[in-house]
Amino acid sequence: MDIILVCDVMMDFEGSIRPTMCLATELTRRGCTVSMISPLMSDTVEDYLNQNSIMPINLRAKLFSKNLGLSLLWFETWAREAFLKLNSRSIDNNSSITINFSQVISVPASAWYLQGPPYIALKDLEAELSAGFRVAYNFLRPAIDYADKRLINRMNKSSLLTIANSKFCASMYSKLGLRVSNVICPPIDCQIFTPSTSKPTSDYILTYFGKETKFSTVKKIADKGIKVKAFGSKLPNLHRGITRHHNIDFLGHISTEELVDAYSNAVFTIFPFTHEPFGYVPLESMACGTPVLTYNLQGPMEYVIDKGTGWLAQTDDELVQIAVDLWKETYPQHMRSACVNEASKFDTKFYVEKWQKILDVLCNRSLALHPTDTNQTGVTKS
Repeated sequence: MDIILVCDVMMDFEGSIRPTMCLATELTRRGCTVSMISPLMSDTVEDYLNQNSIMPINLRAKLFSKNLGLSLLWFETWAREAFLKLNSRSIDNNSSITINFSQVISVPASAWYLQGPPYIALKDLEAELSAGFRVAYNFLRPAIDYADKRLINRMNKSSLLTIANSKFCASMYSKLGLRVSNVICPPIDCQIFTPSTSKPTSDYILTYFGKETKFSTVKKIADKGIKVKAFGSKLPNLHRGITRHHNIDFLGHISTEELVDAYSNAVFTIFPFTHEPFGYVPLESMACGTPVLTYNLQGPMEYVIDKGTGWLAQTDDELVQIAVDLWKETYPQHMRSACVNEASKFDTKFYVEKWQKILDVLCNRSLALHPTDTNQTGVTKS
């Protein structure tokens, strides 16, 4: 079986790329011929794909924001497609099985994996943007909203099936008139994310610094005298008052091994977010045996069980108060094993099994319609 997977910009394997890589790796192991298309791949990514028998198709889009951070790089890639159709123009796709994991390339696809409308994410992120970015966003917002809705409609019409990464994500697209065929949550490798110790140090709480983080809420918690460790990459809207706070230890980007250890030794993980269709951080923390404090909304509320594997707050103030109470009084230790058990339901093997069932149906349908067709993909680089 020849399969093409279409991706966003691939500078690493995190975020929206992880579900694609998981499926590509497993399909290759099962003997499928897998190709991956991206507007732009780093040399590291391209080399890794080649070494693992996955054919990289790097469109090598000329992007002005290449050295300005992943968020701006992604936005420029999205704008190229939403306004000018530049990314998809480089692809001549005749493959019988194509799965589009991208939000920035509109191509005929057997299935489109929905990971959240960009214009809604930007709307929710506005409050955490710096003053300059907020002014620019408010000026461009009408054009962004219009262009993204038009792109979503175009991608929907060119896709046989639409599959969302969470129930919340499915609800966002349903409100735009899309018929979501199925929900397949992103995977977590429970062989990697597993408790690294049976005796956690429990002398800090952990959080993630990313574009969706509510930094103001993290600061309020640190102001209460709680020791916070934070991991993540440097962001343009990351205020110095956060990274230099006497109760916040910003670790920056850390290795997977260090991350597992950080999760495992934390009292609990906080995940205050502005917009999150699914959310890897809470699930990774649970897989390492550490409960999660987050909001009772969007993606995380679908798998964080209140007072079972974590705590779900209704407001920022309630989240801060719960954090203070837990820091002083702790919680039942059986919650740690409950976290591991719940996270195991999202292991990669279940994710791949769900995709395999869909691929079997798509393959049989393709053979019935095109019994003598061969799979070819022509690409011209921009």
